[in-house]
Amino acid sequence: MSASATGARAPRRRLFWVASILSVAAVAVVVAVLASTFNGGGAQSGEATFDAVEGPLTIGVTESGTVQPKDQIILKSEVEGTTTILYLVDEGTKVKKGDLLVELDATKLQDSKVEQEIKVQNADASWVSSRENYEVVKNQAQSDIDKATLELKFAQEDLKQYEEGEYPNELKQRESQITLAQEQLTRAQEELKWSTVLYDEKYLSESEMKADQLAANKAQVDLDIAQSNLKLLQDYTYHRNLDELQSAVNQAQMALERVTRKASADTLQAEATLNARQAELEQQQSKLEKMSDQIMKAKIVAPADGLVVYATSAQRGGFRFSGSTEPLGEGQQVRERQELIYLPTGSDFVASVNVHESNLQKVRPGLPVRITVDALPGQSFTGKVASIAPLPNAQSMFMNPDLKVYDTLININGGEGQLRSGMSCRAEIIIEHYPDAIYVPVQAITRVKGETAAYVVEGGKAGPRPVQIGLDNNMMVRVVSGLTPGEKVLLAPPIDSSIASSIEDHAADLDLTELQIPPAPSQASGFQMSEQGREGVGEAAQFQGVGDPRPEDTFGGRRAGRPDLTPEEREKLRQQFENMTPEQREAMRQQRPEGGSRAPGGYGQQEQ
Repeated sequence: MSASATGARAPRRRLFWVASILSVAAVAVVVAVLASTFNGGGAQSGEATFDAVEGPLTIGVTESGTVQPKDQIILKSEVEGTTTILYLVDEGTKVKKGDLLVELDATKLQDSKVEQEIKVQNADASWVSSRENYEVVKNQAQSDIDKATLELKFAQEDLKQYEEGEYPNELKQRESQITLAQEQLTRAQEELKWSTVLYDEKYLSESEMKADQLAANKAQVDLDIAQSNLKLLQDYTYHRNLDELQSAVNQAQMALERVTRKASADTLQAEATLNARQAELEQQQSKLEKMSDQIMKAKIVAPADGLVVYATSAQRGGFRFSGSTEPLGEGQQVRERQELIYLPTGSDFVASVNVHESNLQKVRPGLPVRITVDALPGQSFTGKVASIAPLPNAQSMFMNPDLKVYDTLININGGEGQLRSGMSCRAEIIIEHYPDAIYVPVQAITRVKGETAAYVVEGGKAGPRPVQIGLDNNMMVRVVSGLTPGEKVLLAPPIDSSIASSIEDHAADLDLTELQIPPAPSQASGFQMSEQGREGVGEAAQFQGVGDPRPEDTFGGRRAGRPDLTPEEREKLRQQFENMTPEQREAMRQQRPEGGSRAPGGYGQQEQ
C-alpha cells in the first residue's frame, strides 16, 4: 500500500474511532436512565449500575430472510437472443407434468428455418456432385497409373530382349558372314592358282584366268566387309541401341512416377473437395436441427408437477440481484438464459438469510436455528444451518462495497401446508447456550490500560477489575471470570485516560459537528425494562421502547465499547473542531468511517 493511500485512510480511521466513542457516550446516557429505573440510583452521584446475573444465557445471531422451497426446478429461456412472451401461465397455478407454462415468439425462427432448408438442399447437391467427381478422378488416376506401368514394363522387356536376344543373334550372323567370306576367299584363291597354271600351259584363255582373279578379289572384299560389319556392330550399334533402350526404361519409370503423383494429387484434391462439401452439408443440417430445436424450446412445458412461481417474484422476495425486477407478463421481452419460472417440486423449505462478515467466525453449518415467520404470528419453526456461501453477496457489494454479507441457507423442519415461497422470516441462529452463566450488559465492559475490565462498585466506590469475557449476543456478554453474581458494575464506565489523550491527539483532524448525539430519553417516553428481562435476561432480555441502536445500525454490525465523556471534555473537542476551515470540514464530510472492527470495548471475544 502506498504512503498516499495510508495517509488518506488515517483520518477515516480516526473519525470512525472518535465517532464510535462519542456515539457510545450518548448511548451511555440512555443506559444511565435505564439503570436508574431498575437500580434505584447509582453508586456515586447517581451513576447507573447493573447487578451481575447468573442464569441461562443464549448466544445467537438473528437475521432477516425469506422462505424458499428446498427442491425446485428453475426454468429458463433457451431461445437465443431476445424474444417476446406470447403466453404465460398464471402465477400460483398448480400444473401437471407436460402442461404448457410459457410460449415464446418463434416467428423469426420459423422463417429462418425455411431459408435454412434451401441451404441444406443446395449443400446436399454440391456434396453429391463432389462425390461423383471423386469417383471419376480416382478411376482415371488408376487408369493412368496402369498405362504408365505397362509402358515401363514394355521398355524393360525391350532392353532385355535386345541384350539377351537380338544382339547375340546379330553378332552370330556377322561372325558367320565372316566365316563364309573366308571360305569363299580361300576357294577363289585356289581356283585362281590353278587357273594361272593352266593359263601358263595354254589350257585356259586369258579371259578365264582374269575371271577367276576377279572372283578372288571379290571374295577378299566380301571378307573385309563382313569383318567391318562385325566391328561396327560391336563398337557402335550395340552401345547405341543399348543406350536408347535403357533411356526408354528410365523415361518410362519417370513417367510412371509423374502419373502416380498426379493421380494422387488429383485424388486428394477431389477427396478434400468432397470432405469440404460434406462438412458444409453437416453444418447446414446442424443449423437446421438447431433451429428446429429452438422452435421446440419456444414452448416451455412443466418437467414435473408443481406450483408456478415467477422468477421475478422470487428474486424480489429473496433480494436476489437481477438486472430487471419488472414483473413477468405476456408481451415482455426476455433474453437467453433468463430465469422465468421457479417450479417447487417438494414440500420442504429453507430460509435464505444474509450473515454479516463479523459473525462468520460464530456461524457454521449444523448450528440449530429458531425461525419465526411474519405471516404466521405466534408460531416458530426449528432448523439447522445448511450452508454458507464462500463469497459475499454480489448485490450487497454492488449497492454498498463496505457491506459484505454471505448468503446462508437454513433447512426448516416441518412447515408443510403453512409455509409458502417468498414469506418473510427471522432466523435466530443459536451459537451457544449456557444453562448457568454470569453475564452483564455489553456496555459495562471496557478496556483499562489494554486489558478487558469492568468497573465494580465496592464500598460505594467504583473501580476497574480485570475480567475474562466470552461470547455476547449484542446485549449481554458472558463473564468467564472476574465477577460473581450480584456484584454491581457501572453501565457507563469512565473513559480511560490513555483513550482520552488519544482522542485529543486526533481531534484536530475531525469535525465533531457532523456527529449527532441524540438526547437522553426520559422515563416518560416509555423507557422501561420488562420483569422477564430483569429476572432472566438470558434468552429474552429485551428493552421495550428504548432508543438502543440495533446491531445492524452500529459500526460494522457490532456494538462498540462505551466509555463516557464529561461535558467539559465534549465541549473542548467541539471547540477544537469548530476552529477548522470550511475546506477541512468538507473534506472530512466526504470521509466515511471504516467499519468491521470493534472499538476499545473488547467484549464479544471468543473464550480462551
